[in-house]
Amino acid sequence: MADALAQVGVVAIGRNEGARLVRCLESVPRGLAVVYVDSGSTDGSGAAASLVGALVINLDMAFPFTAARARNEGWRALVSQHSGLDYIQFVDGDCEFEPGWIVTAKACLDTQPNVAVACGRRRERFPEASYYNRLCDAEWNTPVGEAEACGGDALVRTSALLAVGGYDSALMAGEEPEMCLRLREQGWKIHRLDAPMTIHDADMLRFGQWWMRARRSGFGYAQVWHATRRRQAPLYARELSRAVLWAGVVPIVTLLLAALIDWRMAIIAPLLWSAQVIRYGRQVGLRQAGLFLVGKFAELGGALAFLRRLLSGTAGHAITYK
Repeated sequence: MADALAQVGVVAIGRNEGARLVRCLESVPRGLAVVYVDSGSTDGSGAAASLVGALVINLDMAFPFTAARARNEGWRALVSQHSGLDYIQFVDGDCEFEPGWIVTAKACLDTQPNVAVACGRRRERFPEASYYNRLCDAEWNTPVGEAEACGGDALVRTSALLAVGGYDSALMAGEEPEMCLRLREQGWKIHRLDAPMTIHDADMLRFGQWWMRARRSGFGYAQVWHATRRRQAPLYARELSRAVLWAGVVPIVTLLLAALIDWRMAIIAPLLWSAQVIRYGRQVGLRQAGLFLVGKFAELGGALAFLRRLLSGTAGHAITYK
């Protein structure tokens, strides 16, 4: 196995993952060069990673933590210390590799030189633990074939990383689609394989955790849109417009109509929200549709947080990603 994967290095990133990180690193096939990049953990994650054989890089706390920054420092350290690494397998520290995944992904890149990224099916470890975990599991179940982007877990061709300079370290979220956009602009392709890739442990048990995840997504939508706004097809324009419409335009216009014309017009927003939940609920169920609508308010809050930072000149300083 080690000989077959001699050209592959692994970059794991995390912060306070505890036992999940150990499980992640122990799932890496033996003999591969592994770097773990730590973003200010206080639970001994770095020491635990060293015990299982990973090279540990502790990010300088003087600069904002982002997953993109961690991945960049990880793959650059691998390339500088190990010659002949044609592929870098990225993995989040709360994930565990499925048996045979790296071999499957490497075969895809070996046989298709125009493919820069191979990713597969990520699934939740405990989807039954909470409704939010089940939503995450459904979110990971994306179509196979040529794709526009990958997620955090993916096997990436080293020459492609070098060609585009890796991830944008300033991005708090959406760094994978943004890099994949630059890769596709250079003629590379991204493939999502019909193969199990990683097991993810979201451990999302409370509404507050889900709300913060949605808010972080909104910040990322705005930040990535701003970074790609001059491209032919800016990323996350649709997601941003939906958040602005349902959480901004609808309530503001309703309040204005109620104040200026008739107080009974205050019913407009609830009626529109209800109609949207019913319409979307026919596809995914009323509970999920309602949660997604509520999430637009969290996303808009995140987008406004980015706007405040942009106006204050600190937009490049992403908030902690975890």
